[in-house]
Order: sequence, then structure tokens, then C-alpha cells
Amino acid sequence: MLAATILGSSLTFIDGTVVGVALPVLQREMGTDIAGAQWIVEAYSLLLSALILVGGSLGDRWGRRRAFSAGILLFAIASAGCGLAQGIAQLITARAVQGVGAALLVPGSLAIISASFSEEERGRAIGTWSGFSAISAGVGPVLGGWLVANASWRWIFFINPPLAAVAIAITWWRVPESHDEGAGARVDILGAAAATLGLGGVVYGLVEASGSGFTDARVLAGIVAGAVLLALFVFVEHRRGAQAMMPLALFRSKTFAGANLLTLFLYAALGGLMFFLPFNLIQVQGYSPTGAGAALLPFVLTMFVLSRWAGGLVRRYGARRPLVVGPVVAGAGFALFMLPGPGAGSYWTSFFPAVLVLSLGMAASVAPLTTTVMGAVEERHAGVASGVNNAVARTAGLISIAVFGVVMAGVFARNYSDALRPLDMPAETRAALEAQASRLADVSLPESLEPETGRAVKRVAEESFVSGFRVIMLIAATLALAGAFVALLLIEGRQRPAEADGLPAIDPPR
Repeated sequence: MLAATILGSSLTFIDGTVVGVALPVLQREMGTDIAGAQWIVEAYSLLLSALILVGGSLGDRWGRRRAFSAGILLFAIASAGCGLAQGIAQLITARAVQGVGAALLVPGSLAIISASFSEEERGRAIGTWSGFSAISAGVGPVLGGWLVANASWRWIFFINPPLAAVAIAITWWRVPESHDEGAGARVDILGAAAATLGLGGVVYGLVEASGSGFTDARVLAGIVAGAVLLALFVFVEHRRGAQAMMPLALFRSKTFAGANLLTLFLYAALGGLMFFLPFNLIQVQGYSPTGAGAALLPFVLTMFVLSRWAGGLVRRYGARRPLVVGPVVAGAGFALFMLPGPGAGSYWTSFFPAVLVLSLGMAASVAPLTTTVMGAVEERHAGVASGVNNAVARTAGLISIAVFGVVMAGVFARNYSDALRPLDMPAETRAALEAQASRLADVSLPESLEPETGRAVKRVAEESFVSGFRVIMLIAATLALAGAFVALLLIEGRQRPAEADGLPAIDPPR
């Protein structure tokens, strides 16, 4: 059972990290701009974020083994589609289908462990699952970078089907079927549709705004329609009450609401870093894809080594203290990413200090944050609470990539255009270069350009990207500090029973 759940969930952990490293190469080979690169990530994240709670509900009702296996199969088929894609539209479509598969298998893995192991063995089983998940998340970027550099970006997707076949075989051979006997037959389809279309509309508007501006009719229509549908989602969840896929009664707990707001801020900041850092390392700093993949390895290792220590902080100091200190340290880490300029030199003196400080802050935050979320509700609602927090974390990354894309595009275009004006080149050449601003640092130099002028243009693009990256990291640091402030105001110093926060008894979501 552990082998099946570890293999299945590792598909999503590895895929999520290898794609980030491959994005600069995908952008160049697909001939797309930064919006296209955003959609490669956002299409997957959108469906996963919106449907992960539905995926958990389907497993409870229709069988956890059945839902888990279906998710793995769908993910594998979509991965093959990604690897065979001949254009950006095909790749984005296949990535969206991957997100649907992940929404079934991600909650299914832990649900199978919880249902299959006794209470005495469950802690060790989840710990083993977490450890291997951390290892796969660490191996993913290095493996992905190596495949991109030495084979093809297509192989980062082709590695999934063989792993999926093994996971499905073990699942049907050794994993018993399980259900939630108290779950009804109805699934919150209307809520899922409203969440998916609402998030999709907002993300579409924000991504397109980076190139077209907020006055474009499509941008305005997407954002307005998305906002209306998200309001409909809240209304639907309120009307469904205890049967909602996201029971709003959970948020009556001040600690639960504060922990999820902190999650939103912290993971929004982290999502922006994880998306734009590979572009900085590969397109500006000249790292190989393998080197860029290895750059965040200290982050994963630190999280893995300190996770057990961090898990005991709530018991020793209460929830509030680590959830204030951790985000403050993480904010300092984000701020340190502002220091390296183009051609920053050695990784150990430029990016490593930022990676190390950020990893210490996140390590001190993540385990206490999870403990706080689970402890803020009654034990029988722990699964729902964990699912909601997971959805909030993924939604934070989804929205932040879209918002930071707008910020990056604006800062880059302004700096890039201003810095090109003094350069000696024909007006039509300058106009052609300015038209490539949406490609960020991956500008294509005209063959007619003098070598010295070409180097100057490349330097301008790199400096303009770093300017945008610094603004993003400043916002990320601010978000982390805002999370610390939220923890200080809303999260109890010592964990209290859920009833003390006024949380009513609710049934599992239908």
C-alpha cells in the first residue's frame, strides 16, 4: 500500500518540479511568450486547485482505490499527450487534463493510508510517505534539468507512464477498496463548476492583462465573469451548509481562518519565486537546466531534515510563535533574492544564502501550519480541514503566478523600452525589439544587428528582467510579513479545542 501511494503521489511531486525547470526551454522551443509559459503551469494548477476537494469526495463515495487508480491512469495518458504535443495549445490542453488526474490521485493517496493502517501504524506510514515525497520533490528538478539538457523536454513527461503502470498494478494487487460509509451519493458539482470557471476567468484575465492591459475587453470580461462566478461559489457553499465541498462553517474558527489566510500569503509568495527563478537562472545568469534544477536542492533538503523538529514546535511553544517567526525569516529569504544582479557569479555567494534563509523560514512554518489547521477543528473534520488548506495553498500559487506575471510584464516593458532608446540602431529594428517585450529575457536578436549592439540589447533585457524579479521578490517578502501579522492577530498561542472557537458540529461534506 505504501509503495502504491508513494509512487502515485510522486508522479505529481516530480511533475510539478520538473516542469518549472523546463519552462525557459519550453518557451524557446514552442516559440511562445511569457503568457504561454504561464498557461503551461496555470492550466494544470487551475484544475487541480478547483477540483482537489471534489476528488477527495469522489474517493470517499465511489471507492478510494477506484478514484486513485483512475487519477493515475488519466495523469499518465495526459503526460503522454504533453510529451507528444506539437504546439503550445496542445501542451496546455494536456496539462489541464493532467490537473484533473492529479485532483483524483493527490487526496486519494493519503486517504488510502488513513483507511488502511491502524491508528498505531498510521503515523509511521504517513511519515514514510512524507519522507519519500520530499525525496521525489528534491530529485525532480535535477532529473528534469538533466533530461532537458541531455535528451529533450518531452522526456520529463514520458517518464510518467511507466511509473504510473507500476503504481496501478500494485494498487489493484495489494490495496483493498475502502469507502466512507457515512458519505452520501451526491457530489458538489455546482460548487466545483463555479470554482473552476470562476478561478479560470480571473486567471485568464490576469494572464492576458500582462500583454493586452486591463482595458482590453477580453481581460475585463474574464475578470468580471470570474469574480461573479466565485461569488456564486461562496453562495452555493453557504446554501449547501454541511454538504458543501468547502464547508464555510469551518472558517468560524478564528485559528482555522487565520491559518488559511497565512497559507494564502505564504504560498502566493513561494509560487511567484518558483515560477520566475528558473527564468532568472537560465536566461539571465546562464545556468544550465541541470544547474537551475539543483539550485533549490538545499531548500528541499532543509525542509526534509527539519520537518520533524518543526513538527514539535507547536507542542513546545504553541502555534502563534513559530507561525510569526517562520514567515518573518522566510520574508528575509525572499528579500535576499533581490540582491543578485545579471551575471551574479558563484551560486554559493549569490543565490545560496537566499535559498538557505528561505528554507529555514519555510521549515519553521509548514509543519506548525499543518498542525494548527488540523488542531483548529474537531478530529472528525480533520480530513476536510486538510483538504481545504491544500486547496488554499494551490489556489495561492495559481493566482500569484498570474498577478506576478502582470507585475513582471509591466516593469520589464518599461525598463526595456527606456534602455533601448539610447542604443544606436534603426527605428524599425528598435520597434521589432520592443515588440518582443512579452518574451522577457528570451529576446531574439535580428541578424542585421551589430555584435556590440546585440550584446548591449541582451544586457538590457537581462537587467530589465532582474528589475522585474526584484519587484516580485519585494512583494513576496511583504506577503510573508503580512502572513506573520495575520498569525499574530488570529492564531491562538496554545491550541484549543475546536469548540472553544465556536465551531459548530458539521457532517462530512456531501
